Amino acid sequence: MKGMEKAISETSKVDSARKTCDITVRVGGEAGQGMQSVGALLGKLFVRRGYWVFSHHDVMSRIRGGHNYSQTRISSRPFGGPASKVDILVCLDRNTFDLYRGAVGEAIIYDENTFEGPLIPDKGHIPLPLEKIAKEKGGDVRMANSVAAGAVLALLGTPLDPLLELLGELFGAKGESVVRGNRNCAEAGFTLARERNRGEAFCRLDDASVGRPGRMLLTGSEAMAMGALAAGIGFYSAYPMSPATPILEFLATRKRDFGLVVEQAEDEISAVNMAIGASFAGARAMTGTSGGGLALMVEGISLAGMTETPLVLVDCQRPAPATGLPTRTEQGDLLFALHGAHGEFPKAILAPATAEEAFHLVRKAFDLAEKYQTTVFVLGDQFLNDASWTVETFDWRPAPAKRRGMLPPAVLDKLPAYGYRRYEITDSGVSPRIFPGTPNQVLYADSDEHTEEGHITESAEVRTRMVEKRLRKMADLRREMSPPVIFPDRDRRMYAVGWGSTRGAIAEAVELLRGEGVDIGHIHFSEIWPLPEGGVLSGIDKSAKLVSVENNATGQFAELLRMSAGIETEARVLKFDGRPFIPGELAGELKNAGR
Repeated sequence: MKGMEKAISETSKVDSARKTCDITVRVGGEAGQGMQSVGALLGKLFVRRGYWVFSHHDVMSRIRGGHNYSQTRISSRPFGGPASKVDILVCLDRNTFDLYRGAVGEAIIYDENTFEGPLIPDKGHIPLPLEKIAKEKGGDVRMANSVAAGAVLALLGTPLDPLLELLGELFGAKGESVVRGNRNCAEAGFTLARERNRGEAFCRLDDASVGRPGRMLLTGSEAMAMGALAAGIGFYSAYPMSPATPILEFLATRKRDFGLVVEQAEDEISAVNMAIGASFAGARAMTGTSGGGLALMVEGISLAGMTETPLVLVDCQRPAPATGLPTRTEQGDLLFALHGAHGEFPKAILAPATAEEAFHLVRKAFDLAEKYQTTVFVLGDQFLNDASWTVETFDWRPAPAKRRGMLPPAVLDKLPAYGYRRYEITDSGVSPRIFPGTPNQVLYADSDEHTEEGHITESAEVRTRMVEKRLRKMADLRREMSPPVIFPDRDRRMYAVGWGSTRGAIAEAVELLRGEGVDIGHIHFSEIWPLPEGGVLSGIDKSAKLVSVENNATGQFAELLRMSAGIETEARVLKFDGRPFIPGELAGELKNAGR
């Protein structure tokens, strides 16, 4: 406990110069007590008022008990991840209070009636009978979440009415009595917290003009699903496996609205083969899983490589080997995605940094998969997929899919009957494509090596030409990859190099260090493979020190840079305990790495 408390308090000092309009609320307790409900209420409330909001969860892999928390950050400026400090702590059990009592900046709310043993009141400690109020005002102990949400608003100097309105929206379908009970609980928590804090608020988040109302609060999984819908997906198959399951759930609830087929397969082997079959038949298809499921999919991925069938595959990473830490985060599957399927064939890997980028990169994945008739991986992780991110509104209505790589009707009409060659040798490596059922043509496909027509062969000459044909796609695919983002420019003495979901924490850590006069920049990749054309780090001074920052134990992206681009990183900051990087903590690590 002391180690955890010390780590949070030290990183809080790094952020001590921040404006008060950057607030973090942590709600902790046992699984099943509803921590995420409070975070969801606060998140929706403040994003509607124009603030930037980010919520993430630290949960154990159990249904009841254990220690869990949900953390919501609210700021008047854009940011990309968790803060280094906790300003308000809501304790739904004694364990949460004991873990963090010395590491909270402003206030601790706890249920005075559920604490056993001595508890010494202190400045900023606000005891409230959360469960008692819930029973008396709402008739249901589960409404303690609304009590806590009201209490937090009182400490933030925020009006109560927006919360009451939101509770009406959230619980309207459950009946007037449920809405009234939750509203009564929120009002009681608000009033009593303000009274016990002598009417004071340690900051005032009451200016609704700080940002532009109308932004959305989305999880990474919701954004990926929306990106797939916008890309015109027609088929999604998956076996439930956290943290990818919410993609399946989101698409399943909208399948009728979008004419989408969603199939919960019996296992990941079936899921990937279903997606390949649907794509072969002409649908835009995607499957999703985590590392353990990806291990079962590798033979299917190789089948897609041989048949040159478009496939979008989302891998929401979590700590491994085996079951590992199923509810926590890691970036451990990069090299597995690159080399996992047997044989040599082209593929692409994209790794979004935020929910908004997840939306756009999933759309891009569909276009690339279809254009180059290959597999495109989208690497998320538990942190990205389960967290809630503020995003600007975007148009996610499905656009007409551009059927890239399809044989034009004018050319198809001139083909002799049954003269179509599915695997025709071309300069680009991309063969013209038709769908099964095209009149007067036959489409042959098999997992064996084949001729241009698709017939099985063991010819050494044909084998060589087919491998070369497939790999020629890589040249044009490489030109499709966007270069890394370089901040602030190309003339820094040191750079933190990251990929995927670490961008927000790295960017903020770099900002902190630059505020201290450290000459450091940030290079971040979201489009991983093939590495972008034109020199991966073109223009960066060769004397600049590169420090790899990754959520894995071996520096997989650093190894990829070394193997494929000859770029060496001089130091590595690696975190593989299942938790995401925290900016203040990371700033200290980067400072040490630069010495």
